[in-house]
Amino acid sequence: MMYLDNAATSPVRREVLEAMWPYLTADFGNPSSHHAVGEVAARGLAAARETIATALDCRAAEIVFTSGGTEANNLAVKGIALAAPRGRHIVTTAIEHEAVLASCDYLRRHHGFEVSLVQLGDGGLVDPGEVAAALRPDTTLVTIMHANNEIGTVQPIRAIADIARAAGVPIHTDAVQSAPWLEVGLRSLGVDALSVSGHKLGAPKGIGLLAVRGSVPIEPVLHGGGQERGRRSGTENVAGAVGLAEAIRLRASASASIGDAVRRSRDAIIDGVLGAVPGAFLTGHRDARLPAHASFCFPGTSGEAVLLELERRGIVSSSGSACAAGSDDASHVLVALGIDDDTARTAVRFTLDSTIVEADAARVVSAVAVAVAAVGSLR
Repeated sequence: MMYLDNAATSPVRREVLEAMWPYLTADFGNPSSHHAVGEVAARGLAAARETIATALDCRAAEIVFTSGGTEANNLAVKGIALAAPRGRHIVTTAIEHEAVLASCDYLRRHHGFEVSLVQLGDGGLVDPGEVAAALRPDTTLVTIMHANNEIGTVQPIRAIADIARAAGVPIHTDAVQSAPWLEVGLRSLGVDALSVSGHKLGAPKGIGLLAVRGSVPIEPVLHGGGQERGRRSGTENVAGAVGLAEAIRLRASASASIGDAVRRSRDAIIDGVLGAVPGAFLTGHRDARLPAHASFCFPGTSGEAVLLELERRGIVSSSGSACAAGSDDASHVLVALGIDDDTARTAVRFTLDSTIVEADAARVVSAVAVAVAAVGSLR
């Protein structure tokens, strides 16, 4: 099997498992416990926080461990919006992850917020000027993802952040998809908060984080024992935090040549599929794109049927967000780009890892051409 669904989840790296193992066995203590066993766990948690802070260009006290990207996004959107005194207005886009859009909708329905969606340009790219035009005196938060999980488009977050912060508006970015491949940092991106999920990076499922500037007030979503400086109650997942720190450390130390090699494989898939499959088109921006992301629509087919044909040929991929798997609805991301529902249901996404070389890309192109032809002949 060739696994090309890394945007959904990635395998846990051996180095990560080895780093976690002590905290799953001998050093199992609760880091809030005031005895020797708890203190060992507390030191491990503190070391993980320091490692992550160095990689994410922030202070250790600005790291909040969560159960994953969804919780981090909920904490950022609800927490910052509810704590900010400016007003009841949020600026975002129609192609955000469901965790962000549903959080905005919650604030609209239960707390009287207004939500403005900025216009999208070519391939879902946001024009920073559109964000500037959407800001109001009562805007309390801008939340725009760094890179999209379904179409791979990378947003000009630094330019957007400069506009928001010049207006005195906090800005959050969902960096779940960009963290494995791009430089992400609280201060280097200029944002006030960013979300990361461990299982996209080679850490286990069930661990993530929100990096949030210490100057930004945030209302907790979970209440209880006051862990994480009162921002996220609940006994910390020490082993998960240690694993996430190791995964982030490995990512930060990876050679830039790895990203370049993956980008060449991605481009070989894009160019090959567009040349081999009549009517196929790329979704997302061609250039402002994650290095490991290639996504297409194949009009006249069924995306799910194409996926089954590909799996029969040893290639595992997806139709888009794993969070929406099983839904009959067309992708909200593709619909927001102006793609009709029927065509949106023909989408197929390939998300690579660093082991995929150009010879593998040629195999993917050949399999896609055969799979699409087979599905098309049945309709």
